[in-house]
Amino acid sequence: MAYEVTATRRRPKTFDELAGQEFVVATLKNSLETGQIAHAYLFSGPRGCGKTSAARILARSLNCEKGPTATPCGVCPTCQEIGRGASLDIIEIDGASNTGVNDVRQIKDEVLFPPNAGRYKVYIIDEVHMLSNSAFNALLKTIEEPPPYIVFIFATTELHKVPATIKSRCQQFAFRLIPIETIVGILKATCVEMHLRFEDEALFWIARESTGSLRDAYTLFDQVASFSDGHIRSALIREKLGLLGLDNLNALAEACAGNDVAQAFVMIDDILNAGVAIEQCIIDLVGYYHNLLFLKAGITRESLLDYHPDRFSGTVLNSLKAVQLEHALELLLALYRDIRYSVSPRFELETVISKLCWLDQWISPQDLRAVILGAQDALGVAGGINRPLAGPRPRPVQADAVSERPAVYTATPLGSAVVRPGSAGSLSEALNAIIAAKESGVSPPRTPEAPAPQGAPGIAEGLREALEGADPPQGPVVPGVAPQVERVLRMFRGTIVKHT
Repeated sequence: MAYEVTATRRRPKTFDELAGQEFVVATLKNSLETGQIAHAYLFSGPRGCGKTSAARILARSLNCEKGPTATPCGVCPTCQEIGRGASLDIIEIDGASNTGVNDVRQIKDEVLFPPNAGRYKVYIIDEVHMLSNSAFNALLKTIEEPPPYIVFIFATTELHKVPATIKSRCQQFAFRLIPIETIVGILKATCVEMHLRFEDEALFWIARESTGSLRDAYTLFDQVASFSDGHIRSALIREKLGLLGLDNLNALAEACAGNDVAQAFVMIDDILNAGVAIEQCIIDLVGYYHNLLFLKAGITRESLLDYHPDRFSGTVLNSLKAVQLEHALELLLALYRDIRYSVSPRFELETVISKLCWLDQWISPQDLRAVILGAQDALGVAGGINRPLAGPRPRPVQADAVSERPAVYTATPLGSAVVRPGSAGSLSEALNAIIAAKESGVSPPRTPEAPAPQGAPGIAEGLREALEGADPPQGPVVPGVAPQVERVLRMFRGTIVKHT
């Protein structure tokens, strides 16, 4: 017997075998049991989720010798003919290749003749959205008032292209993507039927790559089974298809989290030499950091993370904040868009890997602004820094002038000051004030009513200690800015370099 692909061999033959479409199955079975059979149905949904299979099952249920029934016998001559595709009463039409008015005229002529042997003559039109507007208009009257023995079943993946006049004459059923867990269970049953050994992780990867389409899962399963030699293993899949495994991703991310640029470059070279495409490498890294972001948010569902939560590196997860993971995703997604027009995609990838190696030192504009507001409150410096853009640039404040505390710095706390749009010199003036106050030994008054923001704990107290002559605090000491200075932050893309 000739080889038959898994998607065709395991095509569902009853409603109970239709996976992941509980609402559609329940509605169609109830309508068959009560005899409330519509003259036109419209099945819509993604590819490979069971629309054509449901149409064939419905046709079989309508024409079964024991029917109409929700459970066709599958052994009567009518069921056998429908299963072989040899029934004269079940007409399947490809809407993509029969788009004209003449094709619809042929249907209008054929519906005048009763079914040959069955109870109903069923027209299954796949990809119905491909019909032309003239063909749709020619079909309207036939769909609205067909003979009692005619049933139309339309299937489409693009419901928005079907005219509203057609939709209003049909019962509509929306098919959904099949959950990953359901696909994994079906693949396990397939392996048992074919006497194949398997790893759960390998089947989970196949189900995830199918993106909710059971037909895509079967197609990928056949490809993997052909080179697995009776044992479907995740390591063999990565080797043959050029994929990055979670272990390699953990090791690369740990090198980046540890600021080890040299080791990260060596690992990227090994990965690319192993045959992994640059695009696939970027896709896997995007998925990895996306999963880490989910873990940061407290999501541990395995179907969303692709792996068990315990398999991800705790070192990477603990060393990066959620906003830093978001920045890593921005870098990688921009890289995937840019490599199409790059002189050297590999150089682009290595540049982004280098940036990921100092990701723990990246500060978002929001955090930086919070730190700066805390510094303003801690210094008690006033808001005289608002100067028109056209005015002269402010001179650096001298150490001997700070002791007199000019009035422009004592009017209000700097934390309440606002840098208006169009002002200039705010950041440099604040820096000069901090340096001059440090050198002159002036200690600004403590203001307990203005604590540091939650986004920067300990920064304000560290600034006070620095101004009072104590050792400078560890890490970045950031002066304050307000909204207009965020223009400067965008110029530096939110990057702060630690000084030793």
